[in-house]
Order: sequence, then C-alpha cells, then structure tokens
Amino acid sequence: MANSAKRILVVGPSWVGDMVMAQSLFMTLKDRHPGAILGVIAPAWSQPILERMPEVDEVLPLAVGHGEFGLASRRELAIRLRGRFDRAIVLPRSWKAALVPFMARIPERVGFLGEHRYGLLKERRKLDKQVLDQTVKRFVSLGLPLDEAMRGDFAIPQPRLTIDRNNLVNLRLTHALSSRPAIGMMPGAEYGPAKQWPISYFHELATRLIKDGFEVRVMGGAKDHAAGESIVAGLSHAHNLCGKTQLADAVDLLADCHQVVTNDSGLMHVAAAVGARIHALYGSSTPVYTPPLTDNAVIHYLGLSCSPCFKRVCPLGHTNCLNELSVEQVYQAVKRHIS
Repeated sequence: MANSAKRILVVGPSWVGDMVMAQSLFMTLKDRHPGAILGVIAPAWSQPILERMPEVDEVLPLAVGHGEFGLASRRELAIRLRGRFDRAIVLPRSWKAALVPFMARIPERVGFLGEHRYGLLKERRKLDKQVLDQTVKRFVSLGLPLDEAMRGDFAIPQPRLTIDRNNLVNLRLTHALSSRPAIGMMPGAEYGPAKQWPISYFHELATRLIKDGFEVRVMGGAKDHAAGESIVAGLSHAHNLCGKTQLADAVDLLADCHQVVTNDSGLMHVAAAVGARIHALYGSSTPVYTPPLTDNAVIHYLGLSCSPCFKRVCPLGHTNCLNELSVEQVYQAVKRHIS
C-alpha cells in the first residue's frame, strides 16, 4: 500500500464473527499508517461492534439487507464519499461489495478476484487458499503490500474490543445477575444445526456448573430464545438473555464472564475479543479456518473422518461430530481452568 494513502476505506463483511476478525486488519492499517483516517462501510447492525474498535474513525452504515442489491442506497453512499478517501479495501468477494468504492471514484481499490470485478477494482489479487488458509489472514493480507501478503508469514494482531463498565453495571442490575462467577453459554450458530452442540448437553453442563457455585448466562439473538429457555429450565442462577440484549451489551456481559462455552459462532469471536476464556465447540466447521483469535481458548473438536463437511445440516444424518462430544469432556475442561 502506498505510504501516501492516509484516508482508507474498508468495505466490511456481513457476519458478526467476520466483522470482529476484520479488526485485525484495522489494527494492521493503523500500525502501518500512523495518523491514517479509517472508515468502514458496514451493515447497520454492526455499528455497535465497530464503535468498540478504537481503530475505526468513522462507521458508514449501508442500508441494504443481507443478500439485497440496493443499488440506490449504494449510489447515495458513494456520492457522499467522493473525494474523501485515497484507497479502498474490499473484504467481501462479491461484485456488489465493490460498487461503492468504484462509484465513489476512490483512486486505489483492492480486493480479491471474484464475480468478474475486473472493472471495479484497480488491484485484483488472486486468493491463494493454501497460503491464506484462514479468514483473518485473508482480511489482513489486503492491507499489506502484495509481496508480503503472498508470503503469508505476517503477524495477525488479536482483536480487542473496548468494554463499557457503566453499561455492565446497568445490565447486571436490569437482569438481576448475581455475584456468582459467571459462565457464558452461546448455543446458537447462524450457519445451521451442524454447528450446534445439542441443547440437552448445554442444559446438563449448566446444571453441573450451577451446583459448583457458578451463574450461567445464555446469550444469543431472538431466534435462540427457545433454546435458551430449554437450557435454563428448572435451574436457579441461570439466565436466558437471548433476545433481551443488544450486540454492544453482549460485549460487556461476555467480558464479565469467567469462561464461555460456545459453538463456532459470531459471539464466540466477540467473547475472544474481550478476553474471556473460550471453550469452542466445533462440528461441521474447523478451528483451522476460523479459530477464536485468542491465546485463551480450549478447542473441542473430534476431527472425525467426515469432518469438516462445512454443511448446514449433517449429510449423513447423525451429527456425530457434536453428539459424540461429551458433556463430561467439556465440564472437566472448564473445571481445569477455574482460577
């Protein structure tokens, strides 16, 4: 990247976990270009997460639903951005993701080859999936000179979200949380059931941890509420917060947890970025490709012969990659890491 590029625009990804991982790119850009102004185009839902990243100077919400084309909204945003940025980095590989920087007439525009974006990007990089074998590596590489990016041996800074302690105090009062040490549980996974540890396993684990003196906080979106109800059923000191908190609230509540048990999900990456001890449960996906970006994680992955399949639903009908991951194994791992 040219040293003269001091006003940098990043077109961000569309998923919670990917947006957290994108902070590694933002940190790299600020480190390589002291004093640079960094703007991020992102879905409106992601603004609370981006506001917890000190590297981001400006969030530019794009009012387009997931999967929508939204040409009028993209054109309107592009007009507002003309003359404001020197370089654009496009993280998604879709054609539409590259439209705003092109229509904004940003001189330098870099991204990976994909969906015939030849006219939209000035610098089109070939994605070497062997060298750039993780999502976060792909993001960071686009902020580096091509020769360095192609080597793949560059540093990956770990995401670190800021915590609002005042908000945490209010959340503890609002939801009547106790003074017990908290264990977070995230039973959801947006991608599908082949990434979700059985709800009954979460319930059994919660039961055992509460007997040991912990509080359990089940966290997720509104669609995870029913799962949360099943996990906390009949248990005191267990709170189903699914759908009851905002994304920024989840940042603060997870930072307050001693440990977190989670599927491979967006909230797993949030928990990693606030320093919680992670117990990451992998089924159809693999920790090689999307690991929690922290040194404070325990990976639970059976590595069966059929894994990883990357399917939403188990193609063999048994989901043994998760069903055979026992409660006892996870419980003992949590107990080993009690401070």
